[in-house]
Amino acid sequence: MIPVRGYAGDRVAVLGLGRSGLPAVRALREGGAEVVAWDDREAAREAAAAEDTEIRDLRRANALEGVKALIVSPGIPHLYPEPHPVVAAAWEAGVAVDNDVGLFFRSYATEAWAEFDRTPQVVAITGSNGKSTTTALLAHVLREAGRPVQMGGNIGRGVLDLAPAEDGQVTVLELSSYQIELARALQPDIAVFLNLSPDHLDRHGGIGGYFAAKRRLFTQGGPGRSVIGVDEKEGRFLANVMREQAGSGEPVIRVATRKLADGGWNIFARRGFLAEWRGGRQMASIDLRPMLALPGMHNHQNACAAYAAARALGLGPRQIEPGLASFTGLRHRAQTIATVRGVRIVNDSKATNADSAAKSLGTFERVRWIVGGEAKAGGIESLRPLFGRVAKAYLIGAAAEEFARTLGEVPHEVSGTLDVAVARALAEAEEGETVLLAPACASFDQFTDFEARGEAFEALVRAHVEG
Repeated sequence: MIPVRGYAGDRVAVLGLGRSGLPAVRALREGGAEVVAWDDREAAREAAAAEDTEIRDLRRANALEGVKALIVSPGIPHLYPEPHPVVAAAWEAGVAVDNDVGLFFRSYATEAWAEFDRTPQVVAITGSNGKSTTTALLAHVLREAGRPVQMGGNIGRGVLDLAPAEDGQVTVLELSSYQIELARALQPDIAVFLNLSPDHLDRHGGIGGYFAAKRRLFTQGGPGRSVIGVDEKEGRFLANVMREQAGSGEPVIRVATRKLADGGWNIFARRGFLAEWRGGRQMASIDLRPMLALPGMHNHQNACAAYAAARALGLGPRQIEPGLASFTGLRHRAQTIATVRGVRIVNDSKATNADSAAKSLGTFERVRWIVGGEAKAGGIESLRPLFGRVAKAYLIGAAAEEFARTLGEVPHEVSGTLDVAVARALAEAEEGETVLLAPACASFDQFTDFEARGEAFEALVRAHVEG
């Protein structure tokens, strides 16, 4: 736990008592704050009360009287589509609104660091797609190279649930737009921006607000080094901004899926190889093709970003390559879970929007595609150029009928539920094909989250293989 600094003797309110909220309560109390808390869910309130947390209905009039700050969990809207009533009340009462990420950056560095031989560092990674894989991959590379490392944020443990820093330790954080947007303090040593595609637009008031949230990690955070994916115009814009702000040296490492022409510091993936160029000279090359846990161009981009961050932390190419090669991947992210009769079965339940599903579809040649759920804006229309790879689509969930209309002449059936889709896809798949769960949708119509959907898929496949 990281005790929160700056609130000793003050009353602080916490709204939301889930994976980030409850650790925030503990960390605030450890730092000497008097904490009151609320969650709209009764079960969450009961769990917090079991730890002797004072539960107060923050929706009531004057509930924020005497409160110095309101700490809001990332899943709670604080602006769009409408602010939670407690957030709006905090504005009226003049109470500062923050989140656990802001508290982390205020509290992580301590006087004890003066005794360390090597100053701890924080790497913060954001992007629409691939940030979990990149975060886990970078942590793995550092661990394999013998560097002390811990990982958290939007993956694994909440930021305040992490351990206080050790001498020379690197803390690798995955940060979502929700977490970045509200944090009042952002101070990573290295910030990584992977990519941008339309997602969470209701929470950010459109694509501009979504990009602005992620941009704060750089423009407000002021990292010493920025690793920026430049395949989209937003990344190219951000790379230019950070170069101008830094003024000199090589503050930006650009990452792309094509060779970059200028003389800066560039990492790119092309035809299965990672190449590092610096000052117009090639410094290193790594063959990514044998790395089965990193299939497809999107994972090659993730590998480039992790490599770039590791280089910024001082590792050499020969220290990084073994970590890339030994990485086993993350569950539910383009994860090969079985091969049966020459049919590859892949769980990419984390593909919750069309852009991330496109990356999976583009990786495999002939696909039995399980798709559907709670559709995002635009549906799967943007995937039309990839429909030629689809041997047949098996449509599930609330979006099934809409997606059937989009698919048109592409072979498809409305399976309705995941169990029916898996059974049909496995029965019809032929040698050399891939059965791919890449829903391009949220899971909430039939599952609690993408993990539950992926676990259900894995269980159905196991039952088929073992049966």
